[in-house]
Amino acid sequence: MKKYMPRFSVVLLFALTFSLNTLAQQKPTTKGTVQRIKVSSQMLEGNLSGDSADRYVSVYLPASYNTDPSRRYPVVYYLHGYTDDDAKVYGFKPHWMTLPLILDASFAKDPAHEMIVVTPDAYTLFQGSMYSNSATTGNWEDFIAKELVSYIDSHYRTIARSDSRGLSGHSMGGYGAMRIGMKNPDVFSALYLLNPCCLDSPPVPDEIPASYLRADSIKNIDGFRNTDFFTKVLFASAAAWSPNPANPPFYIDLPVKDGELQHAVLNKWDANRPLNSLDQYIYNLKQLRGIGFDAGTRDIMGIPESIKTLDNELDKYGIDHSFEIYEGDHLNRVTERIEKNMMTFFSQNLLFR
Repeated sequence: MKKYMPRFSVVLLFALTFSLNTLAQQKPTTKGTVQRIKVSSQMLEGNLSGDSADRYVSVYLPASYNTDPSRRYPVVYYLHGYTDDDAKVYGFKPHWMTLPLILDASFAKDPAHEMIVVTPDAYTLFQGSMYSNSATTGNWEDFIAKELVSYIDSHYRTIARSDSRGLSGHSMGGYGAMRIGMKNPDVFSALYLLNPCCLDSPPVPDEIPASYLRADSIKNIDGFRNTDFFTKVLFASAAAWSPNPANPPFYIDLPVKDGELQHAVLNKWDANRPLNSLDQYIYNLKQLRGIGFDAGTRDIMGIPESIKTLDNELDKYGIDHSFEIYEGDHLNRVTERIEKNMMTFFSQNLLFR
């Protein structure tokens, strides 16, 4: 009697064989590990906001870190955006991105270019430090460029040279990467800015914006916590760029006081926009091994326009860089950009020996 296999069994066997062959051809995804540590900072001590000087820092160690004890790694410092912290970015809290998963996927494709990635918690009383030196929020620039780098180099197997260190960030973090990077070419040799905010000065409004007037009306921290996002940004900006130790309870000067625009305060803010001081740091920027930046077409706060200006300014000085305006908004393609663009950029611009 002729034997036969039921049709569904043939299909199942074919599907199983195809799946096993496909899996055999795929490279298994290797997973890194994350350590969440605390770093005590002298640079942040005594800040008038009362924020702790003991800061959480999340450290991503690539898959080979624990299996190859003789290997040393470049380090990329990734600065998070406003209202975020390291716990959100690294998956300890719910968030729109989980950086370790992105890094795992990137390094699975290119294990020869595995890196350590470090993110400090820059969430403050005002929900973001702007990565600036300030009596009100503490000396964040110095903490990152000096203390944090020194700590990571002394506690992990890094390649402790500037040409093996990169600095990056998203939104507020992109601003911080540009601000800190252009001042410290002896510490960081490559910069990548994702949707960087605050690079240049917004036009002076014909009428005082409603958010400015709301900020002027807030008199205590509960009022700050209950206000809208853009009004909170004004407080964070003032804490970073117009601190005032003689003006409690916030120890800041806002751009509006008693319903009047404060041009002296706006001038201080303008002085902290990297595009306004770029000419003074051209020599530093020319020392860098690489500069990259991008933003979505539907981004906010004039970000696409500002990086177009940055592109033009770097072209004017003959500084090589990569630049792209892509189809997207402030968030929706950032994970893709980190995996496929930012990490590729650092693999090409950092030294691995």
